[in-house]
Amino acid sequence: MLVEQLGETIRKRRKELRITQPHLAELAGISTNTLYKLERGQGNPSLAVLHKLAEVLGMELIMEVKKN
Repeated sequence: MLVEQLGETIRKRRKELRITQPHLAELAGISTNTLYKLERGQGNPSLAVLHKLAEVLGMELIMEVKKN
């Protein structure tokens, strides 16, 4: 569920900025395939990938730790 939400947020922001998927991938230094999968809610992105995308998109990456 979290990956789907991340993907949707990234896709919305990318579209707001009118950036294509290949261009965003290039700017962030990640593969286009990685971005495609992430926006579709698939895969398991690393924190490094999420940080690169957030930086290019002008977003802040905030992590919460939940205790059980």
